[in-house]
Amino acid sequence: MLKQISQSFLRPTARCVSASSRVRFMSASPWADYEMAPFDPIIGLNEEYSKDDFPQKVIVGVGAYRDGNGKPYVLPCVREAEKKMMEQNLDMEYSGIAGDAKFVELALKFGYGKDSKPLGENRIQGVQALSGTGGLRVMGELLRKHGHTHIYVPNPTWGNHIPIFVNSGLEVRKYRYYDAKNSDLDFDGMITDIKEMPTGSTVLLHACAHNPTGMDPTLEQWKELSDIIKTKKLLPFFDCAYQGFASGDANIDAASVRMFVEDGHLLAMVQSFSKNFGLYGHRVGTLSVVGESEAEAKRVQSQLKTVIRPMYSNPPRHGARIVSTILSDPKLTQDFLIQCKEMADRIHTMRGLLRSNLEQAGSTHNWEHITRQIGMFAYSGLSKDQVLEMRHKHHVYCTADGRISMAGVTSGNVDYIAQAIHAVSK
Repeated sequence: MLKQISQSFLRPTARCVSASSRVRFMSASPWADYEMAPFDPIIGLNEEYSKDDFPQKVIVGVGAYRDGNGKPYVLPCVREAEKKMMEQNLDMEYSGIAGDAKFVELALKFGYGKDSKPLGENRIQGVQALSGTGGLRVMGELLRKHGHTHIYVPNPTWGNHIPIFVNSGLEVRKYRYYDAKNSDLDFDGMITDIKEMPTGSTVLLHACAHNPTGMDPTLEQWKELSDIIKTKKLLPFFDCAYQGFASGDANIDAASVRMFVEDGHLLAMVQSFSKNFGLYGHRVGTLSVVGESEAEAKRVQSQLKTVIRPMYSNPPRHGARIVSTILSDPKLTQDFLIQCKEMADRIHTMRGLLRSNLEQAGSTHNWEHITRQIGMFAYSGLSKDQVLEMRHKHHVYCTADGRISMAGVTSGNVDYIAQAIHAVSK
């Protein structure tokens, strides 16, 4: 009798089990109704490229620097920093929630400038983040927790910005940024849209080397943007992913952020050290805010930590130690500045070669925008159909929006890439 009663409790009935639950109950696997996730436009591109056995295949999709031979590059100053670290016999303990304090201090000086007035007044406080991506997610969640419902991003913007903020619980709205027809900055449209943003809105700005277009405002245009954003009482949030890597000069690349700070903005900034220090796999970054007072900035920092703790608890140490070792050593800092400029200069040279090879191939299109743009990416203007044709017929892989990673262009493949672009864009 007891056996019959116990079995009846274990046996589901049609009345207490929903249709979807019955499907799962009848299935051999709890994962049976999971669908294949969509193809990732960047990582998936690598996978497709790796399966291609064409000998002259080229990939110019991923935003990672390559040397003149198309190989991954580690900065010599990074190797020197690692040697110094090994000699110190460092421990492997956890970082605090806010990360390596020395790294954060040096990173903020690098970004805002060592002579920054609010930095000297301790009105800028920050935390170590999982590169730029992690910092964006933490900031998105912080904004949502404190009453923000939306964020404005440029159209177009880095593809990951939108899902990061959506998954943070924010509505993503767009403001005009790029004039695709003329391959230029749509500054008038940008100004018009910013003027129409509701007071208090957060507006995401690319500090330099706009991804994917590579088209940045001039300093005069940044000043106009600063004035309008301040008048509208918007919250500027800078994504600074390419400082030093864009122009070859870290101070020039940080000019927009420093201008806004000097103009009195209370803002936020996320910094990435993936591109400029070549530390892609170490996920090194910071997230910081400029407050009205030291106490206010520290309160925000404490709230950042409440977001971080249940998310990933604390950040990795090795990459942060590399950056702080370099930035705390005058010789290594100078070596870094030289080596970072060399990377920027090589990309700049490849821009000129790609444009000239297109012109020499007989293309009747105006390719001036390739050399007017700056940073890692060239927004070619190719349509999705042209990109796919170039991929399938010529085995040249770039993202569907026509964004070309200039870091993947070398003296050995630039002519082949130019010929492929010309062939699909005649």
